[in-house]
Amino acid sequence: MEYPLPPESGATAWSKTRDARQVDARVTNALQMARPGGRRVGLVAVVSTIVALLLTAIRNDSFGQNWVYSICVGFSCWFFIEVGRLTIMRWVKRRAARRHAARTVFPPFRWLIPWIIVSALLGYEVGVVFGNALLGLKAPGLGLFATNPRALAVILIITILATLVVTFWWFACARLAESEARAESAQRAASETHLKLLEAQLEPHMLFNTLANLRVLISVDPERAQVMLDRLIGFLRTTLHASRSDVQSLAEEFARVSDYLALMAIRMGPRLEVKIDLPQELRDVPVPPLLLQPLIENSIKHGLEPKVQGGCIEVAARCDADSLVLTVRDSGVGLSHEATTAGTRFGLRQVRQRLTTLYADRAQVALEPATGPDGGTIARIVLPIASAVAA
Repeated sequence: MEYPLPPESGATAWSKTRDARQVDARVTNALQMARPGGRRVGLVAVVSTIVALLLTAIRNDSFGQNWVYSICVGFSCWFFIEVGRLTIMRWVKRRAARRHAARTVFPPFRWLIPWIIVSALLGYEVGVVFGNALLGLKAPGLGLFATNPRALAVILIITILATLVVTFWWFACARLAESEARAESAQRAASETHLKLLEAQLEPHMLFNTLANLRVLISVDPERAQVMLDRLIGFLRTTLHASRSDVQSLAEEFARVSDYLALMAIRMGPRLEVKIDLPQELRDVPVPPLLLQPLIENSIKHGLEPKVQGGCIEVAARCDADSLVLTVRDSGVGLSHEATTAGTRFGLRQVRQRLTTLYADRAQVALEPATGPDGGTIARIVLPIASAVAA
């Protein structure tokens, strides 16, 4: 018997928006790259003002004129340094691509020192030209060497030192940001690997439990076992793609829950009553795959199966402020029954670890006694909706 793959669902449609998310990511990256540029402008202005104050104290002349020339020289030096840095970086990236090495955002500082000195000389000459244009004066620039070499030497030493200090600060900040980005990338990769490991442990756990139930049913009722096997094949076909996805819609999660409960209903018959409540406005909310199934397995195996007359299992979703609340409630024997002490920990532990990896301390998993005449147990998952949508 062939079971066709399911039609396009909410999670598939959700995945089609990744192009829009990539555009948002590029805009965010552009804004993040603009922030260091703004800090550099401020730093150049501050250092240029300090240089102007220093020159005013040494030469005892007008601070206003010194400040205008210092600003023009400072930004001219920055321009030449950036041109050299970008040129060097193009060569570094090509060499890194040929060697399959890691690319950096800043070339080695020792490669920049000669160009920094050249940039300071060029920036001083060009800055003086701009300053003359703004003030209407005729300062000689590097031509001052012919009339007053000592004064020019003092000015150039201050300019070169200030340029070296500012460039080294840029270099240190760039390397620090690069190290933080690499550490964050490594931590993200480790978290993703850990999450995949948890999911890989969870899927066989579900499959083995289902096969064990099927083995029991074969000896008791072969015809129902055949129907259950057909259901199981269809269930595995529909869940194969979703179980390899990082996120799916809540509608898909509830659809697989319904399939799994249909399997259990074949084995338990009238002893199992199922109620599912998924509001329409929550159908497209993204959640991690295979989130509810371990809790439902625990409810059936340790809550309803030990109870002779069986009972009801309710799976529901609701929105509470900015949180998504998922509940699995059964009318079984409850937490006090001795059967709950051995087998409920694996599924809950895996769900807790997966949610901790994805949401840190913003998600909660709780297991508590159910109130009311039917008794039983409630398993509750609380997820931040805003974080789920952003993921």
